[in-house]
Parts: sequence; C-alpha cells; structure tokens
Amino acid sequence: MFWSRIAGIYDLIENVYNGKANRRTTDHVASLMDEGDRVLECACGTGMFSVKIAPRVKELTATDFADGMLKMTKRKCRRFENVTAENADITKLRFEDDTFDKAVAANVIHLLDDPAKAIAELKRVVKPGGLIIIPTYIHFGASKAANLFNKAGAGFKRHFDENSYKEFFEEMGIENVSYHVCEGRMACDVAVFENR
Repeated sequence: MFWSRIAGIYDLIENVYNGKANRRTTDHVASLMDEGDRVLECACGTGMFSVKIAPRVKELTATDFADGMLKMTKRKCRRFENVTAENADITKLRFEDDTFDKAVAANVIHLLDDPAKAIAELKRVVKPGGLIIIPTYIHFGASKAANLFNKAGAGFKRHFDENSYKEFFEEMGIENVSYHVCEGRMACDVAVFENR
C-alpha cells in the first residue's frame, strides 16, 4: 500500500514542503478540543494531529487504514497514556453509535471513493451535539506535490478549492459548517460542523 510505503519519509516531505500550513492547521484543530473529550481521529497518518490533540483530551482513539502510518503514530504517541492507535476503515467503523464527543478526519476526504459513506460513519459514532472536524488541503490539485504523489500511487479522487469544498458539504446536505483556512504553501481548510 502506497501510504505504508511512504510512512517513514512522510513527515519529512510534509514538514519541508508545507510545514507552516501544517503547524497552523494542527494548532487550530487542537484548539477545538476540551479536557473531557473522547475523540476519534480517522486517517491519523503519522500522528501529526494526534500529538497535538492528545494532551488536550481525556481519550484519543487514533485510527488509520495503513499499518505503516499507524506504526509511526504509535511511536510518536507512546508518551501519552490516553491514546489508543488501531487499524480502521473510515467507511466501516467498528465503534458503537454515539461513542465520541468529537471526530477528526484530516486530509482523507479527497482520497475516498465514497466520502458520503465516511461522513455518515462519523455522524453515527459522534454524539448528537458533538463536533465533526474535517481539515482538507485546498488548491492541492494544481500543485507539483499532488502530481508527484499521484504518480507514486496516492490515488486522489478529487481536488478542492475554497468554493468547491463548501459545495461538497452542501451537496451532502450538511448545514451550518464553519470554515477556517490555514495558509501555507498548500493551504488547509478546516471544516467543522455540529452533529445533528
């Protein structure tokens, strides 16, 4: 699997190419957390968001489909007693309904064949009134990095800009979404909505 193969160098690529946007995005997402939260993170990758979320919450369940990425997250989060890292498919989560206070699914929506199924799963496992937080790179399709990743086998299904990202949620029938753009070489738009 592509994502397991690049797990060892992923952070280097991310930090060198897009460190500013990544720091701003992870800090912003972490600021949305509360001390008593039980949080689900889908597509945790190498733990870039996990290490910022973990100190702020009661419990973090970090999941990814790629074992290589999970290995990196486990290594980075070993100092946190409140973190569990496990393999999971965002479109078929094993968790019970209304389990989590918040869910984070960063930079994964553009990779999915069926993003509506993933969002339905996030809504199912997050308690009513809880937050669903979906940061996604915007303007990524025009970047050299996107072309390189796709040639290597990343398999991007779609590319967003600010307008098409808003349209995406409108098409899903999700209202009252707030957006926060974190600038950098490859900006990231953090979409947040309350589960209803």
